[in-house]
Amino acid sequence: MGFWKLLLLPFASIYGLIIRIRHWLFNVNILKSESFDLPVIGVGNLSMGGTGKTPMVEYLIRLLSEENKIAVLSRGYGRNTNGFLIANQYSGHKDIGDEPMQYHNKFKNDIKVAVSEDRRIGIRNLMQDDENLDVILLDDCFQHRYVMPGISILLTDFHNLYMEDYLFPTGTLRDVVSEAKRADIIIVTKTYKVLSPITRRRIKGILKPEAHQSLYFSYLEYGDLTPVPGFEAVKLKKKINTIVLFCGIANSYPFQEYLRDLCIDLLVIDFPDHHTYRKKDLQIVSQTYNDAFTQNKIIITTEKDAMRLVKSEYIRELDSLPLYYIPIEVKLHGLDKSNFSNQIGRYVRENKRNSSIHS
Repeated sequence: MGFWKLLLLPFASIYGLIIRIRHWLFNVNILKSESFDLPVIGVGNLSMGGTGKTPMVEYLIRLLSEENKIAVLSRGYGRNTNGFLIANQYSGHKDIGDEPMQYHNKFKNDIKVAVSEDRRIGIRNLMQDDENLDVILLDDCFQHRYVMPGISILLTDFHNLYMEDYLFPTGTLRDVVSEAKRADIIIVTKTYKVLSPITRRRIKGILKPEAHQSLYFSYLEYGDLTPVPGFEAVKLKKKINTIVLFCGIANSYPFQEYLRDLCIDLLVIDFPDHHTYRKKDLQIVSQTYNDAFTQNKIIITTEKDAMRLVKSEYIRELDSLPLYYIPIEVKLHGLDKSNFSNQIGRYVRENKRNSSIHS
């Protein structure tokens, strides 16, 4: 641990004490957790972000949407609105947030997307809005203890496991490690595509899951270059000379590693997580692109960032430039795929509101 992090340890201890008191209030029922009479699946983490919650929620949507009517409920971080809202054809990221906007844009014909600061109110409203709703997916809810999901999925980054991290501000944890025991499923995300049994055993030894917890391993698979809506594809050589990457996500390093294999020179412009792009930000991106001394060059951002750009009043700063995003999907290793599908599917079947088993 570096010198400056050591100096921050007292603040991390105070922060940890406040969090532990809050959890104790829930544990002794001074603060109440509420459960609901339909399948509720929560996806979250212990860290500030960057564990892959969004692609994991999308994985669950693909897994369940064929046989179930699904709603995704999020807080809607970064939106300019308040209260409960259901996404519609007029919604933008300022109305519902970038992650809900991504779900709505990608799955609008298959699911319902809603936002609410109070997840209890959000769930009640969704249940009243549609009596045939089968499943609610809660995005980023591990710290929101007022709702008790039927299944809680905890994500941890392969390169920054929560057991090897520290509480903020010394590290990136926003919750104490001991709370990992509340998860029903732990998924180690962003592993390499080839995962050896030795590595699996090593990670299991570090995380020490409880007897009731299932442990799975996943990796990211990148899709094809996709023009940001409103931009046209350009003809590219197989090996791109220069890629200008700009993004506002918690951890862009796996994306950077992937892009380095696609180009000779990668120029990275990092913005804060959930960043709302201003005129000067996009002018920096445009200038960086124009200054790159090559003809075979493009600009790439993440799918989440693209959602913040589509209806931005400053998007014209990138007019006529080749602007792309690359969609990503979660893949589970080996038998983890079928075991995870069976566990989630069984829970949903047994807890549907119209399930004979549940009744």
